[in-house]
Amino acid sequence: MKIHGLQKMTLLDFPGKVACTVFLGGCDLRCPFCHNAELIDGTAPAVMDEEELMAFLKKRKGLLDGVAVTGGEPLLRGGEMIRLAERIRELGYPLKLDTNGTHPEALRQVLDRGLAEYVAMDIKNDPGRYAATCGLEEMDLGPVRESVSLLMEGKTDYEFRTTTVDELHDAESFRGIGEWIRGAKRYFLQQFTDRDTVAFGGFHAPGEGKMREYLAIAREYVPAAELRGQE
Repeated sequence: MKIHGLQKMTLLDFPGKVACTVFLGGCDLRCPFCHNAELIDGTAPAVMDEEELMAFLKKRKGLLDGVAVTGGEPLLRGGEMIRLAERIRELGYPLKLDTNGTHPEALRQVLDRGLAEYVAMDIKNDPGRYAATCGLEEMDLGPVRESVSLLMEGKTDYEFRTTTVDELHDAESFRGIGEWIRGAKRYFLQQFTDRDTVAFGGFHAPGEGKMREYLAIAREYVPAAELRGQE
């Protein structure tokens, strides 16, 4: 498997652990606010192959507490991703997986085999605006709903999270999301941050007042909801 990016150390991507972050190319969504737009179509140049990643992880044993795998969409790789997760676990590293929830069967394998210690799943918007938020004309939400249900079974620790964009979200977004994930263990609202890697311009972060309003709505459904990256 080709590895399209590697952050050698992070304190942010894997809660409570010093980790590295592995980036895999390819995604089945086209979110216009994506920070990793160069990874969407999988054509970004690889920085290493799987064997080189394994060699890196072996050398970092004792220095790193875990490995976060993100994308793109890692579970788009199916069996390749499962094999990579198995190899990471065989080295003794806990694994954190980021996913958009569009591949529930692969997610089920990860959960059933105990390959991930933590899963972070994006909830893009309320169901009525999901496709547009993902940059698609239409979208079958069945797989995403199935992934939500799998995580809420509680087989592994998890969070849901929404990157909040002023042009794409409003109070009704969070009422719809709240109804969908009512009773979830953990839910984070995080502000959109514009970067050079965002392919489309014109997006802005909601102001602090709106973020507080959205958080209050979310807490009606998920009392443990929090803002990420804000005091």
